Amino acid sequence: MSDAKSLPFASIRQLGQMLRNGDTTPTELAEFYMDRLERVGNELNAVVTITRELALREARLAEEELKAGHDRGPLHGIPYGAKDLLATSGIATTWGAAPLQDQVFPYDAAVVERLRNAGAVLIAKLAMVELAGGMGYRQPNASFTGPGINPWNTEAWSGGSSSGSGSAVGAGAVPFAIGSETMGSILGPAGFCGISGMRPTYGRVSRRGAMALSWTLDKLGPMCRTADDCGVVLEAIAGPDPNEPSTLDTPFHYRPDRDRAAGFRLGVLRDGVNDAQPEVRDNFERSMDELARIATLEEVTLPDFPYGSTTELIIRSEGTSALEPLLTSGKIKELTAPEDRTGGYAGYAIPAADYLRAMRIRQQIVTELESLFSRYDAIVHPTFDKVASPLDMSFDEYRGEKRWTSLLAAGNLAGLPAMTVPNGFGERNLPTGLQLVGRAGEDGRLLSVARAYQQQTNWHQRFPEW
Repeated sequence: MSDAKSLPFASIRQLGQMLRNGDTTPTELAEFYMDRLERVGNELNAVVTITRELALREARLAEEELKAGHDRGPLHGIPYGAKDLLATSGIATTWGAAPLQDQVFPYDAAVVERLRNAGAVLIAKLAMVELAGGMGYRQPNASFTGPGINPWNTEAWSGGSSSGSGSAVGAGAVPFAIGSETMGSILGPAGFCGISGMRPTYGRVSRRGAMALSWTLDKLGPMCRTADDCGVVLEAIAGPDPNEPSTLDTPFHYRPDRDRAAGFRLGVLRDGVNDAQPEVRDNFERSMDELARIATLEEVTLPDFPYGSTTELIIRSEGTSALEPLLTSGKIKELTAPEDRTGGYAGYAIPAADYLRAMRIRQQIVTELESLFSRYDAIVHPTFDKVASPLDMSFDEYRGEKRWTSLLAAGNLAGLPAMTVPNGFGERNLPTGLQLVGRAGEDGRLLSVARAYQQQTNWHQRFPEW
């Protein structure tokens, strides 16, 4: 086996090269990362279930196929973890919630199926905020597995709701993971943990077999070491699904060889940047200098809409409906965070007229943002205005009323693809992130920008000591 010191933070392509050179095997990789999850992942509250029996079976099959010359592509033999809202046949899928610890489905989520077809090896179900945060949690301790712990500072939060995915990838305990986002649940933990995370265009990836929180907002996407890794994983999981009507009809093909070496056109959104933590602001400005070497930069402003409140109203309305069986059964009282035991009921108080009004405003937002984003390869902004919060503080204490940036809310509301990539460090040795948001359907172009940025910088090559 290759030097174990080189494995934890190796990229997908590096691991693939090791496999094909005979430096390691799929079984050795699976064993290595599962052992690391047991040691490091559990210490960070990142793991729900290590799927050892399944993983070794899939790894042995990958080993036999590669030896026989049957190569399924860049993910063949690569271990990964799945956020525990993705159904896995015969293996518990808890949705991060104490009353659902024994929930088992007789089928796999579409994403799990597609990754298996690509030869990837599922080694773990990863921790998450209970019910993907849909009950209105206000502090890090909102999962029966405990608060997600940041691999860069164990007194800080890893972010939610894909907390375990962010921690595990950030600590080198899995090469990549699948997270979900409704309002920041991929970009949050990816940005806070210093990794690359991608929220694809709404409908790009099938949600069949995933827990529903908000039918019109939920998205699944990759959380990886690099933007290039995100492109590799997205190609494997994207595409139409005849059994999931919200998926886009068009297939997605990742073509990194078509990256533009220069000539990108980027919009720079400075809304709130001056009010960000000093290190966040300084890192963003340095990122603009780095991007100026490969792109034309233009100052932009977002159209004036109530992005955050509109998104939150839709999530509350749809979330209460989607999770109504838990509410009516009374099992909601068994959740970990005290505020989650009652927060879901608020959705019942929202008049239908308000929900419909929010959806009409949303359509205006989609139209206005399409006009704006059609002029750019991406619009850039800090992922968050602060680094990850301390574990012992509520979000209101740490962040005040502003929990989300306007671009994060707008992008989710309009179903736009987005990425976060690391761009430095801030208070308490915690990572900061650069957020890039693209035009709906232009996931490949967005990946090109993020990949080109990482070719100019080395923040994605900085790792915590674990």
